Amino acid sequence: MVHKKRGLLRLLPREEEFFALFVNQVKLIVEASRLLLESARNGNSSMARGSEEIRSLEAKGDEIIHDTFTRLNQTFITPLDPEDIHALASRLDDVLDGIEDAVHRMFAYRLNPIPPDMVQLCALICDCAVSLQKCFQALNDKQQVTEHCIEINRLEDVADGVVRHAISELFDREKDPIALMKLKEVYEFLEATTDRCEDVADVLQAVVIKNS
Repeated sequence: MVHKKRGLLRLLPREEEFFALFVNQVKLIVEASRLLLESARNGNSSMARGSEEIRSLEAKGDEIIHDTFTRLNQTFITPLDPEDIHALASRLDDVLDGIEDAVHRMFAYRLNPIPPDMVQLCALICDCAVSLQKCFQALNDKQQVTEHCIEINRLEDVADGVVRHAISELFDREKDPIALMKLKEVYEFLEATTDRCEDVADVLQAVVIKNS
């Protein structure tokens, strides 16, 4: 079922159904992250439309994970350990949920203008999403995923630094406690989304090692 070559996870034809579902989840994440970044760059005036479109993508993601779990329950022999399929699907769903949660708060709190650090975090989430897509493309092409996982870990570290700096600056300059609370919460949701991207990378690396 799996060729023994360290660092590579060989996907065979009967694995394609689950793999296609993963790919579709990642496509939704990439599109949602692009909309998040676009909305942040354009400011509050475009946040309503971005939030609505991302909510629609998140609903499609829910359908995919439901399909994944249904197939998992109905498949006697799975290409990967069932718990690994469940973990990958769940972690990908967490990323999409994180993006939707963040953009909802950015819209609901009427943030205007969007702080530069917040735009940078949205850009980092977008970069993480692209790296996730590269991970699954590498699997499809029977290439190593390690370099893409490392890049996601690096991006998550950068995001941590941006958030620490942003919140420190926020406490120094923001005098309105309500505004401070709103901004801090959005920063934390954006940071959590990069953490969720790293979670996917960690699970994926563990799955590859297990099946090498």
